[in-house]
Amino acid sequence: MKNYVREGQKLPLFGIGPYLISSVFLVTAIGIILSCYVFKFGILDGIWIWIFRIIGVLLISGGIAVWYIGALRSNMDRNISENKLQTGGIYACVRNPMYSGCWMIASGLGFMWHNWIIFPVILVTWLILTVVLINTEEKWLLNLYGREYAEYKKHVNRCVPWFPRK
Repeated sequence: MKNYVREGQKLPLFGIGPYLISSVFLVTAIGIILSCYVFKFGILDGIWIWIFRIIGVLLISGGIAVWYIGALRSNMDRNISENKLQTGGIYACVRNPMYSGCWMIASGLGFMWHNWIIFPVILVTWLILTVVLINTEEKWLLNLYGREYAEYKKHVNRCVPWFPRK
Protein backbone atom coordinates (compact mmCIF):
# COMPACT_ATOMS: atom_id res chain seq x y z
CA MET A 1 0.00 0.00 0.00
CA LYS A 2 2.29 2.76 -1.24
CA ASN A 3 0.51 6.02 -1.93
CA TYR A 4 3.43 8.37 -1.40
CA VAL A 5 3.34 11.85 -2.87
CA ARG A 6 7.08 12.46 -3.06
CA GLU A 7 10.47 10.83 -2.74
CA GLY A 8 11.54 10.37 0.88
CA GLN A 9 8.03 10.50 2.31
CA LYS A 10 7.90 8.01 5.17
CA LEU A 11 4.14 7.60 5.68
CA PRO A 12 1.46 6.77 3.11
CA LEU A 13 -0.91 9.64 2.37
CA PHE A 14 -4.08 7.61 2.95
CA GLY A 15 -2.71 4.80 5.11
CA ILE A 16 -5.32 2.28 6.13
CA GLY A 17 -8.05 4.92 6.10
CA PRO A 18 -10.29 3.74 3.27
CA TYR A 19 -10.35 0.16 4.61
CA LEU A 20 -10.89 1.20 8.22
CA ILE A 21 -13.67 3.67 7.47
CA SER A 22 -15.37 1.20 5.14
CA SER A 23 -15.37 -1.31 8.01
CA VAL A 24 -16.89 1.21 10.44
CA PHE A 25 -19.72 2.09 8.03
CA LEU A 26 -20.26 -1.58 7.13
CA VAL A 27 -20.60 -2.65 10.78
CA THR A 28 -22.97 0.27 11.42
CA ALA A 29 -25.09 -0.63 8.38
CA ILE A 30 -25.24 -4.30 9.40
CA GLY A 31 -26.29 -3.27 12.94
CA ILE A 32 -29.04 -1.03 11.59
CA ILE A 33 -30.31 -3.61 9.10
CA LEU A 34 -30.31 -6.50 11.57
CA SER A 35 -31.90 -4.62 14.46
CA CYS A 36 -34.43 -2.54 12.56
CA TYR A 37 -35.40 -4.67 9.56
CA VAL A 38 -34.47 -8.30 10.16
CA PHE A 39 -35.08 -8.88 13.87
CA LYS A 40 -37.06 -5.66 14.49
CA PHE A 41 -35.59 -5.49 17.98
CA GLY A 42 -34.76 -2.45 20.12
CA ILE A 43 -36.81 0.09 18.19
CA LEU A 44 -37.92 2.98 20.40
CA ASP A 45 -41.02 5.12 20.00
CA GLY A 46 -42.61 8.27 21.38
CA ILE A 47 -40.29 11.05 22.48
CA TRP A 48 -37.29 8.73 22.09
CA ILE A 49 -37.59 8.97 18.31
CA TRP A 50 -36.90 12.70 18.48
CA ILE A 51 -34.21 12.43 21.14
CA PHE A 52 -32.32 9.86 19.08
CA ARG A 53 -32.77 11.84 15.86
CA ILE A 54 -31.52 15.06 17.48
CA ILE A 55 -28.48 13.20 18.81
CA GLY A 56 -28.02 11.70 15.34
CA VAL A 57 -28.12 15.10 13.62
CA LEU A 58 -25.67 16.53 16.18
CA LEU A 59 -23.26 13.61 15.71
CA ILE A 60 -23.49 13.77 11.92
CA SER A 61 -22.96 17.54 11.89
CA GLY A 62 -20.10 17.34 14.37
CA GLY A 63 -18.56 14.45 12.47
CA ILE A 64 -18.65 16.34 9.19
CA ALA A 65 -17.04 19.36 10.87
CA VAL A 66 -14.30 17.28 12.54
CA TRP A 67 -13.58 15.37 9.32
CA TYR A 68 -13.57 18.55 7.21
CA ILE A 69 -11.21 20.41 9.53
CA GLY A 70 -8.89 17.41 9.83
CA ALA A 71 -8.89 16.50 6.16
CA LEU A 72 -9.15 19.80 4.33
CA ARG A 73 -8.24 22.63 6.70
CA SER A 74 -5.22 21.25 8.56
CA ASN A 75 -2.53 21.00 5.85
CA MET A 76 -2.16 17.36 6.82
CA ASP A 77 -1.18 16.31 3.28
CA ARG A 78 1.77 18.70 3.41
CA ASN A 79 2.81 17.51 6.87
CA ILE A 80 2.75 13.88 5.71
CA SER A 81 4.76 14.63 2.57
CA GLU A 82 7.30 16.59 4.67
CA ASN A 83 7.40 13.91 7.42
CA LYS A 84 6.21 16.35 10.11
CA LEU A 85 4.03 15.40 13.05
CA GLN A 86 0.85 17.49 13.07
CA THR A 87 -0.13 18.46 16.63
CA GLY A 88 -1.84 21.83 16.17
CA GLY A 89 -5.37 22.85 15.30
CA ILE A 90 -7.88 19.99 15.46
CA TYR A 91 -4.95 17.63 16.07
CA ALA A 92 -4.56 19.21 19.52
CA CYS A 93 -8.04 17.82 20.38
CA VAL A 94 -7.96 14.42 18.66
CA ARG A 95 -5.13 12.43 17.09
CA ASN A 96 -7.24 11.03 14.26
CA PRO A 97 -9.85 13.62 13.27
CA MET A 98 -10.65 12.07 9.90
CA TYR A 99 -11.35 8.66 11.46
CA SER A 100 -13.15 10.32 14.37
CA GLY A 101 -15.34 12.36 12.06
CA CYS A 102 -16.34 9.31 10.04
CA TRP A 103 -16.99 7.34 13.24
CA MET A 104 -19.21 10.18 14.52
CA ILE A 105 -21.09 10.28 11.19
CA ALA A 106 -21.65 6.50 11.25
CA SER A 107 -22.79 6.69 14.88
CA GLY A 108 -25.14 9.57 14.05
CA LEU A 109 -26.62 7.61 11.17
CA GLY A 110 -27.25 4.76 13.58
CA PHE A 111 -29.08 7.09 15.96
CA MET A 112 -31.39 8.19 13.15
CA TRP A 113 -33.06 4.77 13.29
CA HIS A 114 -34.02 5.36 16.98
CA ASN A 115 -32.91 1.91 18.09
CA TRP A 116 -31.06 1.32 21.35
CA ILE A 117 -29.05 -1.47 19.69
CA ILE A 118 -26.90 1.31 18.22
CA PHE A 119 -25.04 1.57 21.56
CA PRO A 120 -23.27 -1.81 21.22
CA VAL A 121 -22.67 -1.07 17.52
CA ILE A 122 -20.98 2.23 18.42
CA LEU A 123 -18.84 0.39 20.97
CA VAL A 124 -17.86 -2.28 18.43
CA THR A 125 -16.90 0.33 15.81
CA TRP A 126 -14.89 2.26 18.42
CA LEU A 127 -13.08 -0.98 19.33
CA ILE A 128 -12.35 -1.65 15.65
CA LEU A 129 -10.89 1.85 15.29
CA THR A 130 -8.86 1.54 18.47
CA VAL A 131 -7.40 -1.91 17.80
CA VAL A 132 -6.58 -1.19 14.17
CA LEU A 133 -5.02 2.22 14.90
CA ILE A 134 -2.92 0.86 17.78
CA ASN A 135 -1.60 -1.94 15.58
CA THR A 136 -0.93 0.10 12.45
CA GLU A 137 -0.69 3.87 12.30
CA GLU A 138 0.33 4.38 15.91
CA LYS A 139 3.25 1.97 15.44
CA TRP A 140 4.28 3.77 12.23
CA LEU A 141 4.12 7.16 13.94
CA LEU A 142 6.01 5.98 17.01
CA ASN A 143 8.76 4.53 14.79
CA LEU A 144 8.94 7.74 12.76
CA TYR A 145 8.62 10.39 15.50
CA GLY A 146 9.65 8.48 18.63
CA ARG A 147 9.47 10.46 21.86
CA GLU A 148 7.64 13.39 20.24
CA TYR A 149 4.74 11.11 19.28
CA ALA A 150 4.83 9.28 22.63
CA GLU A 151 4.42 12.62 24.45
CA TYR A 152 1.67 13.70 22.05
CA LYS A 153 -0.25 10.46 22.75
CA LYS A 154 -0.22 11.22 26.48
CA HIS A 155 -2.10 14.48 25.99
CA VAL A 156 -4.51 13.91 23.09
CA ASN A 157 -7.31 11.34 22.67
CA ARG A 158 -7.12 8.82 19.87
CA CYS A 159 -10.72 8.87 18.57
CA VAL A 160 -12.95 11.09 20.69
CA PRO A 161 -12.39 14.83 20.20
CA TRP A 162 -11.77 16.43 23.58
CA PHE A 163 -9.72 19.13 25.22
CA PRO A 164 -6.04 18.14 25.51
CA ARG A 165 -4.86 16.76 28.85
CA LYS A 166 -2.07 18.80 30.41
